[in-house]
Amino acid sequence: MDAKPAIPALPLHKGEVPLYMETGKAQPRSVSGTFRSLKWWAMVITLAWWHLGPFLRWSRGPGAPDQAILIDMPGRRAYFLFIEIWPQEIYYLTGILLISAILLFLMSAVAGRVWCGFICWQTVYTDLFVAIERLVIGDRSARIAFERQPMSGAKLARKAVINLAWLMISAACGIGFTLWFGDAFTQIKEIFTGEAGAATYAFIAILGGFCFLLAGYARERVCVYLCPYSRFQSAMFDEHSLIVTYEAWRGDPGGPARKGQSFEGRGHCVDCRSCVQACPTGIDIRKGNQLACIGCALCVDACNQVMDRYGLPRGLISYDSSFNIDSRGQGLSTRFRVIRPRTLIYGGIMALVASIMLFRLTTRPDVDVNVLHERAPLFVQMSDGSIRNGYVYKVLNMKAEDRSFKVKLVGVEGATIDVIGGETGAGEVEMQVARDSVGSFRVYVTVPAAKVTAKSMPVAFVLTGSSRDVRTETLFAGPDK
Repeated sequence: MDAKPAIPALPLHKGEVPLYMETGKAQPRSVSGTFRSLKWWAMVITLAWWHLGPFLRWSRGPGAPDQAILIDMPGRRAYFLFIEIWPQEIYYLTGILLISAILLFLMSAVAGRVWCGFICWQTVYTDLFVAIERLVIGDRSARIAFERQPMSGAKLARKAVINLAWLMISAACGIGFTLWFGDAFTQIKEIFTGEAGAATYAFIAILGGFCFLLAGYARERVCVYLCPYSRFQSAMFDEHSLIVTYEAWRGDPGGPARKGQSFEGRGHCVDCRSCVQACPTGIDIRKGNQLACIGCALCVDACNQVMDRYGLPRGLISYDSSFNIDSRGQGLSTRFRVIRPRTLIYGGIMALVASIMLFRLTTRPDVDVNVLHERAPLFVQMSDGSIRNGYVYKVLNMKAEDRSFKVKLVGVEGATIDVIGGETGAGEVEMQVARDSVGSFRVYVTVPAAKVTAKSMPVAFVLTGSSRDVRTETLFAGPDK
């Protein structure tokens, strides 16, 4: 059988770019300056929180976990300092995610891609991995030359050292994540002594593997091709949003220049490409705002160093708003506006959601009840003619103390309540529920035949003994009348 001919790629029209274009691995040059220092501090704080946060303690009383922030999967609840979230309160998680998303939009409206440039996990770990490469091989030119060298024992040894360091960091990343899902002190001991479960090690391997792959080898491709935020972040900007921008009115027309040369009649850009070399995604900011720009502002530090060398004013590349850049070009005054329509909208949405969540937290009950009527059979007629219905009565005690509740039936006269393994009462019984647990009781309600006036009668269980009475509507079934 003849082989099928290869389908040729469609030619690109003028002005079009391919969906994916391999430009080679970015090798950012080391720079120093304000934004580089901010990135180092952001890395330290982010990693410290990631790895040390699970060890923070918060006293919740005897028998309760004392980890400040804990997602307790076996216990089916989450703890955030003084807040305890139960499974049926998952809507709080929705609120947290909504606030986080709006906060990200607000950050973008005010300070551009500050999340991407300084706090994003991809940025933090890529920065750390590049620092390992720089420590073992050297700065940008040394790393480029190293990659071009033919494979040898020395090159293989250096690559092994780098990858081993990356693996250790990636494993620490995976371990750090798992510690938020169980007592940190207990888990860290079990992980390093081999006592942890297979699921724990699998979780560490998966998360650590992604860290190793994305920060070690994918790097800028994640920001350019995988991250959805880069695709719509520009919609959050306006003329007052802080972004990394080249002041073309001041820099062009530029070109190479010697130190001490007069810059009269020409732009301040000396075409040194320091901004490109410092960029972790390898873009040229002089071509304008681009999808691949993560807003780290390292190009600002690199350009400022060059401006200092030539005795020129700093800020040819700046972290500023387009409004201010245009104003400086026209000799007008500049200003930074935080309060504007879109920031007010974002802030208002956050305040509204936070207020609803706070109201729910401060007014939520400390007990919850669920009643299930038995359906097979719906009722049983006793030897004396009375009718009996069965129910499963569940009480959720949301306090860290054992509690006693009283339950009575309203809506039908002459009813008696029997609790299997408990007491029998004329319309009212007492139930004991342990702290932070669900008490499940099998309850039988018996009503004299003369009081059963319909095939289905509405009744209600009323629980007392909590901050408020809890009334749960149900039905009492009987024979046809």
